Amino acid sequence: MSPRKNFLQKAARCWQLYILLLPAVIYLLVFNYAPMVGIQIAFRDYKFSKGFWGSAWVGLKHFRYFFNSVQFKMLMENTVKISVYSLLAGFPFPILLALLLNESRHLRLKKAVQTLTYAPYFISTVVLVSMLSLFLSPSTGVVNKLITFFGGTPVDFMGRADLFRPVYVISGIWQGTGWSSIIFIAALAGIDPQLHEAAEIDGANRLQRIWHINLPGILPTAVIMFILNCGSIMSVGFEKAFLMQNSMNQSASEIIATYVYKMGIQKAQYSYTTAIGLFNSLINIALLLIVNRISKKAADISLF
Repeated sequence: MSPRKNFLQKAARCWQLYILLLPAVIYLLVFNYAPMVGIQIAFRDYKFSKGFWGSAWVGLKHFRYFFNSVQFKMLMENTVKISVYSLLAGFPFPILLALLLNESRHLRLKKAVQTLTYAPYFISTVVLVSMLSLFLSPSTGVVNKLITFFGGTPVDFMGRADLFRPVYVISGIWQGTGWSSIIFIAALAGIDPQLHEAAEIDGANRLQRIWHINLPGILPTAVIMFILNCGSIMSVGFEKAFLMQNSMNQSASEIIATYVYKMGIQKAQYSYTTAIGLFNSLINIALLLIVNRISKKAADISLF
């Protein structure tokens, strides 16, 4: 029996499930795939009056202009550094929190810690940046009050380019660690308890059981999450960087997302910014494929 005929027979038996799936498929087609027609703007001098098909075809003109621009090096450096720092500094914390919560035998304490660590994730970016501005204010911020209390001098955290990345990364860790730990807690819950029972009989202590049972048990999940994070290295969040940005830290806070917003929305250079966005997406896809291939060869764990 041909694969096509076999699929049609299976679909006929489960047609109700496909009907339920249809709205989600339509949503993806309309809002995710249909807009991809606009990618051609990157290869045209797009004019709103002429539309997609009437605008002049210019090939790689906008890509060359971006690569040769004075902002290219700064944008790439800032985007990559912020994303890589966030990944390297923030990736271990959800795993560590999940391991600690998994070892807790006090149910009330465990629930309290989960609530406290999950809550920051639901704070909007605008509120988060406002909190940072208040806490880190050189004159009234609680952090600088503590610094002066111990004999130090106030620091303008939000106005120094060299401190932009640490503030961005640390605040991101605080906001996202609890939520990101959920998937690792679920992976730990799937580990066979008999492994721990056997290890206890053999005399293994708690740290040894964590190292030899829990960590190997969540390793496939951690690798998959790492691959996915590597696939979005060039996609640093726009809102937070834009809201934290000011004239004093712009040399470190100007990333591809904020530059695209300024050039595309404020200056209406649609073709140029579409080319930048397409280049950004291609880098992400390439990184995803490379990391996935390395992981498959090294640990036999991959997305596909």
